[in-house]
Amino acid sequence: MKKLIQTLKNIWSIEELRSKILFTLMMIVVYRIGSHIVLPGIDPIKMDQNTTEGNGILDLINTFAGGAFNMASIFALGIMPYISASIFMQLMTVLVPKFQKMQKEGDSGRKKINQMTRYLTVAVTILQASAYVTYLNQTHGTAMIESFKGYFWISTVVILTAGTLFVMWMGEKITDKGLGNGTSLIIMIGILARLPQAFTQELVAKSSPSGQILLFIIEIVVLIAIIMGCILLIQGVRKVPVNYAKQIVGNRQFGGARQFLPLKVNSAGVMPIIFAQAIMFLPTLFTLGKATELSRMFTDHRNLWYMLIYSVVVIGFTFLYTALIFNPKQIAENLKQNNGFIPGVKPGQPTADYIGTVMDRITLPGAILLAFVGILPGIIQIIFDMSQAFSTFFGGTSLLIMVGVILDTLQQIETQLLMRQYDGLMKSGRIQGRQTPSAVQY
Repeated sequence: MKKLIQTLKNIWSIEELRSKILFTLMMIVVYRIGSHIVLPGIDPIKMDQNTTEGNGILDLINTFAGGAFNMASIFALGIMPYISASIFMQLMTVLVPKFQKMQKEGDSGRKKINQMTRYLTVAVTILQASAYVTYLNQTHGTAMIESFKGYFWISTVVILTAGTLFVMWMGEKITDKGLGNGTSLIIMIGILARLPQAFTQELVAKSSPSGQILLFIIEIVVLIAIIMGCILLIQGVRKVPVNYAKQIVGNRQFGGARQFLPLKVNSAGVMPIIFAQAIMFLPTLFTLGKATELSRMFTDHRNLWYMLIYSVVVIGFTFLYTALIFNPKQIAENLKQNNGFIPGVKPGQPTADYIGTVMDRITLPGAILLAFVGILPGIIQIIFDMSQAFSTFFGGTSLLIMVGVILDTLQQIETQLLMRQYDGLMKSGRIQGRQTPSAVQY
């Protein structure tokens, strides 16, 4: 406890770190206040805030938006349009040579890509806002004020577009002047916003005369164990040894050091789970919202067929996304240009083949573990008879994002401490972030 207090004092004594933390907290408060401001023309008292529960992709959007989607808030779409645009542009830099060249231009190329991402975000937001108006008419028609219906479509599209752009701006400002990746932090705050209510509901249910408080304690222990497992999954790397040839320039020697090339077990991050949830939602479109056997199979997380299909889709997308973002040939070329080589492997194409083989071998167990994390909420819900709201924190997108963002933020804090010769946050070792090569971190 004494070390914790001293660490907090050290953090607060660093002016730069203190200003970053305060700025980040201020942006988070503004975001949460905006999430509770209801759109003009909506009566908040008549809103049904549980309409997306168990409803596939809509439930995911509501989770990322911190419940603002169900509340018909001005931030109802949250950061999701920006995420969609960022993912699209990220794929373009992998698949389209023109964007690949642009990305290699340095700061100027990245600025062009960022600007194009913003324009694409506006277009995506307008489309999603128009669809959201239709959704409100269908599900919350009784909550709409009759005298305002004539202006509702145009006002909602404009306000939601402005709201999403404002959230995007806050995310960029947090990244520039705050602590951590702003987009990731906003998503995490949206997820955590639902935790207190879900925790309280589960505690009340287990504390009732028919409940078991001991079972609730076991649930918390299991949650802690799952979080530790997720940390291992996110941090797990295969270290490939790399040697650098010695170069003597004048009286100075360069190179000759032995280093490691860290290949992540889970290079794809949380993206396969997001893609899988979107794919699992598609079959329900053919049922037109009817409670058929097909719709129940693809929306009930406790269904055995849902878990099986979901796991196969996650594993498939993990290999696909890893192949898109990971380029062994480029890594081999970079090693060759810097006089680096893997012991026992010839430079050039043999090195690329070796790195690709190692990556394939570690991706398979990583994909299986990722699929298991994805279906954990359903398994936990069956075992402990838990509410769906609380079970979402035991795995899936929510848990992976929370663990990854917290690790990244703690790593930045620790780096600031070590730069000023303070002790780190841990007695031994250092906290490592996700080391995501892409600018899109979720």
